[in-house]
Amino acid sequence: MIPAITDADPMAALKARLKTMWESGDYSHFARFMDPGAQEFLERLQVAPGTRMLDVACGAGHLAIAAAEGRAEVTGIDFASNLIGRARSHAASAGVQVRFDEGDAEHLPYADGEFDLVVSLIGAIFAPQPDRVAAEMLRVCRPGGRIVMANWTPEGHIGQMFRILGAYLPLSPLMPSPMKWGDESTLRWRLSRGTTSLKVTRRMYPMHFPFPPAEVVEFYREHYGPVNRAFVSLDSIDQQDLRYDLEELWTRHNRAIDGSTEVQAEYLEAVAVQG
Repeated sequence: MIPAITDADPMAALKARLKTMWESGDYSHFARFMDPGAQEFLERLQVAPGTRMLDVACGAGHLAIAAAEGRAEVTGIDFASNLIGRARSHAASAGVQVRFDEGDAEHLPYADGEFDLVVSLIGAIFAPQPDRVAAEMLRVCRPGGRIVMANWTPEGHIGQMFRILGAYLPLSPLMPSPMKWGDESTLRWRLSRGTTSLKVTRRMYPMHFPFPPAEVVEFYREHYGPVNRAFVSLDSIDQQDLRYDLEELWTRHNRAIDGSTEVQAEYLEAVAVQG
């Protein structure tokens, strides 16, 4: 459970703001364009039927539901209540059993060693206390089980997008950059404690939108929490400047020549084995 907010608890206040951010927009609508990369990630996991899998910061549940369709025993957790609601609805529509819990990645409400596989596909990186996230993911994974993460790199396309956002709306001093999870030395330091092995691989996440870069920026503004809140927080002049900077980024990295947008976004994939 997310702690109650008090004036004397700045971290709780920060988490409340983050919760509002992720509940803004409509990540469920946005995530459908992320499905091809999620499927590639899931295929590499080779999740056997009956595997007890936890998806940390599961969003609208796309990865968790796909794993459950392969007969894994899946639990998903996210602290955005609207996304958990959508995840439950999507699972019901797909006819699969997935347990979806509203909760905090820094305080996972599960027993020690409860899961064979703990994953986070570009989700847990946005929790403000990364050491707690790493410790909790390790704690709920059984000895010999795997912890697998996919994390945007600072120098990759999405890392550059967050750098632009940060220039207009700096992070709280209580929160290190989420992109630190995509720095290999930082990633290894956070996950190496308590593991017997750790493999880190640099990969590219395919992102394809059937509309041009300017419309991609508008789509992000409408549906993706961090971009949505950045625009809401700025005056009209800064909004124009932010839109220009984001359009330039998406245009520069666009590989498509047919009016659509196709970008390869770099991330680090980490596979750790619990000790």
